[in-house]
Amino acid sequence: MKAVRFYEYGDPEVLRYEDVEQPIPGPDEVRIRVAATAFNPVDAGIRGGYLQEPFPVALPHVPGIDVAGTVDAVGANVTSRQVGDRVIGFLPMVPDGAAAEYVLAPAQILADAPASIPLADAAALPSVGLTAWQSLFEHADLGPGQRLLINGTGGAVGGYAVQLAKRAGAHVIATASPRSIDRVRRAGADEIIGHTTTKVADAVSGPVDVVLNLAPIAPAELTTLASLVRAGGVVLSSVPTAVPEETSGVRAVAIFARSDADQLAELVALIDAGELHVDVAERLPLSELPAVHARSDAGALPGKVVLLPAAA
Repeated sequence: MKAVRFYEYGDPEVLRYEDVEQPIPGPDEVRIRVAATAFNPVDAGIRGGYLQEPFPVALPHVPGIDVAGTVDAVGANVTSRQVGDRVIGFLPMVPDGAAAEYVLAPAQILADAPASIPLADAAALPSVGLTAWQSLFEHADLGPGQRLLINGTGGAVGGYAVQLAKRAGAHVIATASPRSIDRVRRAGADEIIGHTTTKVADAVSGPVDVVLNLAPIAPAELTTLASLVRAGGVVLSSVPTAVPEETSGVRAVAIFARSDADQLAELVALIDAGELHVDVAERLPLSELPAVHARSDAGALPGKVVLLPAAA
């Protein structure tokens, strides 16, 4: 089968599109014929060697933590899945991932794929959708009437967070760059702040209940945003080094999303009910993954990119 692998840490040039052996599922695993995987910034961090401590992958390594595809083999102990099932999943971070024609996955992490969108597009959901869900509802307990400030809304997590927060009845204030402002508006934000021309803290009128930071900002910047949070509120950040100390009754939480098949199934149900939109900016052949990494490093990706194996 074809896959993308890297044998050493480094720039996108270390990624190779090559022939590898097809994996064989263990007793509690299934093998998935990959319809698509999705690029995530964490993939670039792992490839660059910056995340060796939390994610000690073995080299050579196949990236790709999101998968959408069809089960084509099951392990001896698997009863929850059968050949032919259309599934999606947020894969474990350390084993080989889904930038390949086939990938192995623990059966228990998978959810049925949405029926209302193309299977390949569903690869744009798992890790980022779960990040948004867990941030808002596990860590922040977001509910009707609350005010949410999302900093760095232009990415995929931000898009899902806006939609989920609006569905929960929250008032959403979102920051966006010029190239993402239309996408953030379509997601349903109540207020949009152009962070390239405006100081976010100066543009927010009144206290907020939750700050969700999804941007690589300095700790001092996040501390300023945290000062907007009322006592009893929470500031969350996907950039752990930027999480401020807890002050004035405001909780501070570093976001580390986990795979959860039940939550993923809830997100799928929202998609099939027409209440959650999956936004895919580009659909490219898997062989283009090195170029996608290079564009990401240059800050030039237009949004969520899914990669399709030639055999999909």
